[in-house]
Amino acid sequence: MKKLSILPIALILLAFITNDNPPGLKELVQADLPYLVNFYQTRHQNPEISLQEKETAKTLAQELRAIGFEVTENFGGYGVVGILKNGNGPTILYRTDMDALPINEKTELEYASNLTTQYSGEQIGTMHACGHDMHMTTWLGTARTMVKLKEQWKGTLMMIGQPAEEIGAGARLMLNAGLYSRFGVPDYGIGLHSSPTIPAGQVGFGKGFTMANTESIDIKVFGIGAHGASPHMSVDPVVIASMIVMDLQTIVSRNLKPIESAVITVGAIKGGIKHNIIPDEVTLKLTVRTYKEEVRVMIHKRIKEIARGIALAAGMSEDKLPEVTIPFEFTPANYNNPELVDRLIQSAQTVIGKENVIDAEPQMVGEDFSMYGQTEEKVPTVLFWLGTVPDERIKSGFLPGLHSPFYYPEPALSIETGVSVVTRSLLDLFNQQT
Repeated sequence: MKKLSILPIALILLAFITNDNPPGLKELVQADLPYLVNFYQTRHQNPEISLQEKETAKTLAQELRAIGFEVTENFGGYGVVGILKNGNGPTILYRTDMDALPINEKTELEYASNLTTQYSGEQIGTMHACGHDMHMTTWLGTARTMVKLKEQWKGTLMMIGQPAEEIGAGARLMLNAGLYSRFGVPDYGIGLHSSPTIPAGQVGFGKGFTMANTESIDIKVFGIGAHGASPHMSVDPVVIASMIVMDLQTIVSRNLKPIESAVITVGAIKGGIKHNIIPDEVTLKLTVRTYKEEVRVMIHKRIKEIARGIALAAGMSEDKLPEVTIPFEFTPANYNNPELVDRLIQSAQTVIGKENVIDAEPQMVGEDFSMYGQTEEKVPTVLFWLGTVPDERIKSGFLPGLHSPFYYPEPALSIETGVSVVTRSLLDLFNQQT
């Protein structure tokens, strides 16, 4: 009979006594890394854009079933819900998004995506340029580790594979399909997002509003067309639209309190077909980002007033004033529950060290993860940043942002950090109910 070494047993006992990491967590995660890195690279090579995540969802469902989850597929589009019941305890939701972007990848990685898809009438490349492949891998790694550590926690783990995050539709699709009524209201909701500026091996947390309300607003500007050589016979909608673009910039600089935050960006101007023809219509496409509801409402009001005022000054009649279209549905600002943030920070510091858990500033990007905490049940949620930047990029100073064709995470360390932090956080939440 083989002799057992006293040292490993002593280390395990010490871990319990000092409230250090659960016995085996680090070893389990590291042992699983080859599998997870391969999974990550495969997902990176096979991206599917919003509302087309059929094979991606199928893969996630198969992975969860293989380790003992009860899995529901095609829930709210291609949504996946995996439930692992492990005795009496809290229910915790952990969400990943699945969709990629219509971008031609330029990373030159060995496992770069070469796939293309039809998008807006043309064939274009597809790429996980926002880190959703990393999100899925961390999510899977956490599920696999939590199954192996089932003796150390009690409760229900709800794993959500969400479609269509990039178009702000997936969370709403799953919630409207009855996510909470069918599978139960979670006590907590957790998610992470890859960071293009935080080094791999670190995580970042923010409290309160961390991501913005995200709205797409259209302004249709009307005019009177004419020959380009006879502008006096026109009311030029290109000029009206240009003046609107410039005056929109004064909303943030002159109408908004300096201590508040907002962004108004005109991302597209569409009008005209030929050099010497003044068109009779121009369309502006805006993205508007805010945190507070009162700021959002004020900006809507000013956009309408500016568009109307400029058109009237140009001589347009009441029946030809600009049409401002503000969709009823939008992606709400993400709010991180401060108390839950404190608990997750403590868990993260325990597993990767205080020096690797940093404060993260609010950003004007949007994320529909926010919706899981803004139903009538008011589930406490936190979405934190996972550092993904390789050392060589930190040293070079070349840090491509999310949605860049050059962005890529450092796989192994990012995965190890994400799985370790989320697993430790889940274990602590399951075992430290107050």
